[in-house]
Amino acid sequence: MAEAERAPSYAMVIDLDRCTGCWACTVACREANGVAPGFAWNVVMTGEGEAQDVPSGRYPDLDLTYFPVSCQHCENAPCIEVCPTGATYRRPDGIVAMDYALCNGCRACLAACPYGARSYVPPGEGARGGGVVEKCDFCAGRVDRGLSPACVDACAQGARVFGDRGDPGSGVAALLAGRPAMRLFEELGTSPRVHYLTKLPRRPL
Repeated sequence: MAEAERAPSYAMVIDLDRCTGCWACTVACREANGVAPGFAWNVVMTGEGEAQDVPSGRYPDLDLTYFPVSCQHCENAPCIEVCPTGATYRRPDGIVAMDYALCNGCRACLAACPYGARSYVPPGEGARGGGVVEKCDFCAGRVDRGLSPACVDACAQGARVFGDRGDPGSGVAALLAGRPAMRLFEELGTSPRVHYLTKLPRRPL
């Protein structure tokens, strides 16, 4: 297929060295997508369970890793497989999107997602009227207009890069070629399109 005919293959790269846990990405996402109060499509984790907000290392050489998590836009998405109405679907460019008019709020996708990236919004709440399961869609409407997702534009540290990983000249492809990266729960075979650049060794103080 000629390059002009090839659909883009969108992905996001998050540099864990650059993320400072400011939550600007979360705020921008809420504003851009009309996320209901009390919900978030994008969160910044600092650990799990009792390990949350606990730095590693020994004083004074301490380190706290901020780990943004949202929909991973899996190539083998469990949420698509279990959706009984076709409300969850994959676009040709790889974005896992929602047709909220088809969502019946059954929450099968919420149970199937291993990343906790979906939220059931009660009826009467949020921009979509509630009664549906909502999630990040890489700001697909913005992407279709040639813009970046809102979280990317809001990141003052440049920790997020979005683009066509199938284009060798893209920023996403360059980052993945130049730095070690990982994906969440790769052992599950979901093949996420969100890649995390692993933290580089710190120099002692």
